[in-house]
Amino acid sequence: MKSPLRILYLEDDPIDVEFTKSILAKEGVVCELVHVEVRADFVTALEKNEFDLILADYSLPSFDGLTALAIVQEQCPEVPFILVSGQLGEELAIESLKAGATDYVLKQRMSRLVPAVRRALREAKERLRRQRAEEELKKALIKVRVLKEQLEAENVCLREEIRMAGLHGDIVSQSDAMKSVLVQAEQVAETDSTVLILGETGTGKELLARAIHNMSGRRDRLFVVVNCAAMPSTLVEGELFGREKGAYTGAITRQVGRFEVANGSTIFLDEVGELPIESQVKLLRVLQEGQFERLGSTKTISVDVRIIAATNCNLEKAVEEGTFRNDLYYRLNVFPVTIPPLRERREDIPPLVLAFVLELAEKMGKRIESVSRKSMKALQGYPWPGNVRELRNVIERAMIRATGGTLHVPAPSRGPEAAAKGMTLEEVQREHIVDVLERTGWRVRGKNGAAVILGIKPTTLESKLAKLDIKRPGRNSR
Repeated sequence: MKSPLRILYLEDDPIDVEFTKSILAKEGVVCELVHVEVRADFVTALEKNEFDLILADYSLPSFDGLTALAIVQEQCPEVPFILVSGQLGEELAIESLKAGATDYVLKQRMSRLVPAVRRALREAKERLRRQRAEEELKKALIKVRVLKEQLEAENVCLREEIRMAGLHGDIVSQSDAMKSVLVQAEQVAETDSTVLILGETGTGKELLARAIHNMSGRRDRLFVVVNCAAMPSTLVEGELFGREKGAYTGAITRQVGRFEVANGSTIFLDEVGELPIESQVKLLRVLQEGQFERLGSTKTISVDVRIIAATNCNLEKAVEEGTFRNDLYYRLNVFPVTIPPLRERREDIPPLVLAFVLELAEKMGKRIESVSRKSMKALQGYPWPGNVRELRNVIERAMIRATGGTLHVPAPSRGPEAAAKGMTLEEVQREHIVDVLERTGWRVRGKNGAAVILGIKPTTLESKLAKLDIKRPGRNSR
């Protein structure tokens, strides 16, 4: 028989304590609630360290909930902490999350208590599991290090590449930096926790999201991909949450939203930082409660969706600038994974080149037996501002021109020269972008546009042009 939860409740109002007990009992939460009112009793109870969860009122006669949180963080930081209050403003709520609170619940909305408790316990269990997995990983890494000393290097690399390919599909890597990323992906895949994938454009954020889905218990369901930057701001909510016929002018049919399509599966929100501020409110509610309404309807729809989000922008800066909600940021940032840029993992370039050559040779019907050493050295010396996507485009162009069994791949012309001049990365990017624009007649979009050659989205290139102050010569701004 499962042991009841041990919950410590810091609250000075007996009525609120009884009300909380009744809510927990009504929702089937079997627990033993230990009630304390003052600081001394609270500290004494914590010293026993036998609680699964802590609830604390914010407003207390002797001290406040944030002080209680600080005590918990010092004595038993692994125990989830939920702040309960009748007067918790947004600023204070965010402050509590920053200080280490797992969640907060308003007394006016106590219906959120049980979902918050269950979510907090799940996340605590996941943290403990991850900690144990990391300890096991450290032990395994020590064993691998010993094996590497005993075996020939090429055999170890071959086995590792085969293992990685089997687990992560299209992700090709042999660098320690990416192996660490893939280990994190394996750890979080088995859970339903929200994942935030960070990294520059072209690093393979969607590939990693798909790998996480394919390693999860939802792998047999449709993986739904949404590019938040590609949707007009006026249509975002209809695309994500659906609409009823006549919801707005032009809505001539009923439309099911992407979250309904992804029910029971995973939804990948690419470029989530581009979501309009008004749509972020609905997304926050889906994260918190798994509920939303279609546009033009009052009927609440409940879904079970695992969310993986990705962005190449600085969300913390966006929060400071007021373009991204801080509470949504903290909800998305449950398990952040950062993919390093290609320039920081140059040892991945050779296997990536070989993988692209094999893939494209099969598609083009060409027989390529090797890549010249000079080409590989040049490719490894280039900083790749467009990352893996740009590398693939360079290989594809070389494959189109290839006539013999050895592939010669000229790296983009500006990169190595700029590196030799001791230029900064920003200067390298600027020179390379201008070079490509000059070769395309300053065409950004389209089949032969600069965005395609650089391997980045047109909107991303336009953003870089503005950031780097790149303007077409001879065109005066009005």
